[in-house]
Amino acid sequence: MQNVIPRRKKTVREIDVTSKRVLVRTDFNVPLDEAGAITDDTRIRASLPTIQYLCERGARVILCSHLGRPQGRVEGRLRLALVANRLSLLLDRPVAALHDCIGPEVESAVAAMNDGDIVLLENLRFHPEEKKDDPAFAEGLASLAEIYVNDAFGASHRAHASIVGVPNYLPAVAGLLLEREVNAFTRILQNPERPFAVVIGGAKVSDKLELLDNVISRVDLLLIGGGMAATFFASRGYRTGASQVETDRLDEVRRVEKNAERRGVRLLLPSDVIVAERLEAGVPNRVVPATEVPDGQIIADIGPAAVDEFSRELRAVRTVAWNGPVGVFEIPEFAEGTRRIAATLANLDGTTVIGGGSTTDAVQRFGLADEMTHVSTGGGAALAMLAGKPLPGVEALDDAEGP
Repeated sequence: MQNVIPRRKKTVREIDVTSKRVLVRTDFNVPLDEAGAITDDTRIRASLPTIQYLCERGARVILCSHLGRPQGRVEGRLRLALVANRLSLLLDRPVAALHDCIGPEVESAVAAMNDGDIVLLENLRFHPEEKKDDPAFAEGLASLAEIYVNDAFGASHRAHASIVGVPNYLPAVAGLLLEREVNAFTRILQNPERPFAVVIGGAKVSDKLELLDNVISRVDLLLIGGGMAATFFASRGYRTGASQVETDRLDEVRRVEKNAERRGVRLLLPSDVIVAERLEAGVPNRVVPATEVPDGQIIADIGPAAVDEFSRELRAVRTVAWNGPVGVFEIPEFAEGTRRIAATLANLDGTTVIGGGSTTDAVQRFGLADEMTHVSTGGGAALAMLAGKPLPGVEALDDAEGP
């Protein structure tokens, strides 16, 4: 059994930031439409408490982030000026968008800052050195500031220069968002109120094997849905039609099931599923037993009997972590299973932690995010924490004094 975070890390509350230049790594990797407009500013809003905290204490706030995948080149539609504009509106104060993230012009702009000022550096990934964790690039970023704050939980599973390199040169602490995210996952994995259930979905079981191996020793109930259920069905000899089955993972899936049985963990698969020839809106679909998916049909959602059973089981627990939708919720015909699970958790008298990525997208789409105990801003980082893996970005921070 792995420890999610072996030592408590120092936070921004434990240092003096007055009149200090503070480099804050944020996660402003927001979704954009085809015209380049922000379609969801949740990640920007999530950073507001840390930014406001620093400004109120007279820090000179230097924000940095990546946006999209520009592959180490300048890409006009991925410039961060649009993020600076949205952030300025949300904070009701000016946020200056700089034209690069290192170099003489950036250094001059930072040198001219006053207490409480905010600047946003240009997209870190315009420089290939960011993803390569290049020491010179990290040192260039660090030279702008006196303190480093990591508030980018959603990027903290990546060993990039702005995440793990900069802390080599500056006092490095956690921001308020990073602290809240890490605490939420640590708490449910190390000291959950029981019964404790985990709902696992998504397309591929290979993406979730480490998570399954970690939580199987901690939970009382494990519910499996989504496309990955097809591999579990195949491991039991069920017909799976045209559903994607990871045949190279069948033995590992059987091992998970045997491990659950040995530990007394109840592992539930859907008793029925919704199938269709294609995962598209408007395509005819029907409910079939999970044991008999017809040839040429793809599993698109859990069925109504499975929804009822999963919901009934979840209503009896006190802690739930959910990672991965149980159907293709983006298509209305295949959204009911995920919507019903979300609604059940929203009404649960207990702790509900939503594990980022598409699961977070789902609860937001159904208007239920505010009803959950914690909705993560990080997909890969949340997955890593549920798998019990240390996050490089957290490990790089300074250890706190005392417990």
